[in-house]
Amino acid sequence: MTQQWKLFADLAELAGEREVTVDTAPGETVGDALDALLAANPDLETRVRDDDGTLRPEINVLRNGADVASEDGLGTELEADDELALFPPVSGG
Repeated sequence: MTQQWKLFADLAELAGEREVTVDTAPGETVGDALDALLAANPDLETRVRDDDGTLRPEINVLRNGADVASEDGLGTELEADDELALFPPVSGG
């Protein structure tokens, strides 16, 4: 399966692109897709994860437009062609 990540704000700048495709296997999770994204884009690692490897609380992870926190978090199982997104904190202006 392939999953499409959409990256926003400084996350897109760090990755050098706004959309990144990663390969996943059936039964894998959003966390597995995140691991694949970060492996392909190591500059994102420290922006997205704490020193202990935990997702930073200010980073929002969406699957098909819904926050994965409302499902099983990073343990949410993927389906074919899910659209995933990473959002950093947003400030108004």
